[in-house]
Amino acid sequence: MQFLYSNMPPLRIKEGQKTFNTAFMEAAKESDRLDIAVGYVSKGSLLELERIVDELGIQQVRLNMGMYMIEGIAESTYRTALDVNKRWQEKGVGKILLIQPFKYHGKVYVFYRNSHPFCAFIGSHNLGALKLDASNRRQYEISAETRNIEEVQEIASFVESLSPLSKNIADTGSYKIKLIREVNTSLSGVELVSEVPEKSVELYQKHRVGNVFKLPLKVPSRADIEYDLAHGTQTAKFTKSNINVCYAAPRYARKNRDWYETQLTVSAAVRRQEGYPEKNHPFFVVTDDGYWFKAHTTSDGNKQFSAVGDELIMGRWLKGRLAAAGLVTPVNNTGEDIERRGMITREMLQAYGADSLEFSKTDQIAQDEDGTELPVWTLSFVSENDEKSSHEEEND
Repeated sequence: MQFLYSNMPPLRIKEGQKTFNTAFMEAAKESDRLDIAVGYVSKGSLLELERIVDELGIQQVRLNMGMYMIEGIAESTYRTALDVNKRWQEKGVGKILLIQPFKYHGKVYVFYRNSHPFCAFIGSHNLGALKLDASNRRQYEISAETRNIEEVQEIASFVESLSPLSKNIADTGSYKIKLIREVNTSLSGVELVSEVPEKSVELYQKHRVGNVFKLPLKVPSRADIEYDLAHGTQTAKFTKSNINVCYAAPRYARKNRDWYETQLTVSAAVRRQEGYPEKNHPFFVVTDDGYWFKAHTTSDGNKQFSAVGDELIMGRWLKGRLAAAGLVTPVNNTGEDIERRGMITREMLQAYGADSLEFSKTDQIAQDEDGTELPVWTLSFVSENDEKSSHEEEND
């Protein structure tokens, strides 16, 4: 048995000692199959494991994740696990499983060659040890490696015993798993935006009155984008999308639009409803995920719904949520995004579970910085297919 260490100041490894990562790569290079059962993973470690499997030509991999079925899982980690699992299954390489009946907190790695286990790790290293990030860079772990065949076989048998207790992550639609929404860092440090406690959000939602105004988001499917790219009709569906206006022609020469720019246009039918906001009359909005900023309606026919003082706030709030969920990566230069990978698609909204904005007035008011009293509205990102709005449900 050999101990596997973290290498962290002031407790650096000594001569003759080995880190977990070094030992993992050495054993993986000898392997054609990996069986892993850990409590937790990270987005980075999933992608790193996929890279290692591809680079080394490992033929089979099975990853059991033990804590998420009961505790819930960070949304971007879940999306990454789904994507990696899909690629592995398409290649016939392996699968990612969720352990069902209990919290499994063990950390076990088994390495196979020619259908026989020859090496195993057991200890405190979760999969995140493969790719350190801010959350675990200063977290010391220790494990042990064994190549004693009896010990290796016992550990391998244990991992096998988890299989009937686990389900493929691709089947999560058939049972419930709690997805933990992640912090929308796109709004961090934005001067005109503040955060609101969850209890305050709930309180404002209970004070909603009058009509609920819904704004469906117009987005293309990925197939629409591919068709337009193939036929050279790039503007056909791109610029008609209110959330993807950043891909429209630049307003100024040699300066492409910011990825967070949006143009939320409200239909005439909605604008005709009683209680729709008056043009250029600002009001506060409190969002369903706990942000607070000023908004107003503008433009001809009072059809544009936007934040006050910073045209990117609405996009940072909306598209930032999709980015935090791991569904899209913000684009630094939309003009260089030839494949339109930063474009919001129907598939992304479907995966997130929301495709419309819903805003409603409350009976509450708040003071502006100059002492002016402004009404408070709620703003939510919801599914258009919901049979009832959340406002209607509250009033049942």
